Amino acid sequence: MQQRFVCFIFFFLAVTSVDAQNLNGIWRGKLTQDPGGCYPVYYLELQISALDQNNINGNSYDSYDKARYVRLDFNGRYNAQTNRLVIIESKVLTFQIPRDCVPCIKTYELAYTKNGSDEFLTGEWKGFEMERRAVCPPGKITLQRVMQPEFPVQVRQNDTLARIQQTLKLQDRQKEIVKAYQLDTSEVKIDLYDNAEIDDDTVTVFLNNTLLLYRKRLTDKALTLRFHAYPGTEYELMMYADNLGRIPPNTALMVVTAGKNRYELRVISSEQKSAVVKFVYQPSQ
Repeated sequence: MQQRFVCFIFFFLAVTSVDAQNLNGIWRGKLTQDPGGCYPVYYLELQISALDQNNINGNSYDSYDKARYVRLDFNGRYNAQTNRLVIIESKVLTFQIPRDCVPCIKTYELAYTKNGSDEFLTGEWKGFEMERRAVCPPGKITLQRVMQPEFPVQVRQNDTLARIQQTLKLQDRQKEIVKAYQLDTSEVKIDLYDNAEIDDDTVTVFLNNTLLLYRKRLTDKALTLRFHAYPGTEYELMMYADNLGRIPPNTALMVVTAGKNRYELRVISSEQKSAVVKFVYQPSQ
């Protein structure tokens, strides 16, 4: 008989005296399961990003150890009137689990508490098997906000770009680091414009080797990227020139908005080099 391995599709967070923005970051702890599961105790890491005051997304890692885990993608919505957060995991992204274990789709009900500077999410969960729809043995969960992730932080990518990247073949070019920014906020917006005369420059853009823009034309209207930076994680934005336009080289104006700070820089890519800008979020202690 196959055992059930924990992975969840959605959960509800009952949050007291906290807004959606304050949930940004890494939450890690233990998830227990009654007899009948694959293991008696699991570890859970939530990597939560708030898109605005109402919507969040992120990844979860449901694991026994770093070699045995399930990683899932989720989206969610925060209700300010009820102080509840609903998260729906849309798909399993990667997994490494024993063959006799089965992922379990779960519902979590958690409460937010704070003790001094420590923040917690605690409660219970229940669910059913992903394949056979049998009920999974339920359990309890305790998470605490932590500064550093234990599992890799992944850049989110839509399904269309993921399919393109699977077959994408680019020329091997040297990376040229244009600038490195140390940020004091986790919310980052990047706008790309043509730097001078609009001459049909097109670019393909990656963040930490994840394709986010594909063959987009630079104009006087911004190509905008937004991402949530986790503490201590280095982010590398690479701009690959698909062509050089009518006036070589391929030149863009990059405007970086991070909290109250705004930076502008000229980014040049060619058939030999791809421009790279790096970011690290270092929160104040």
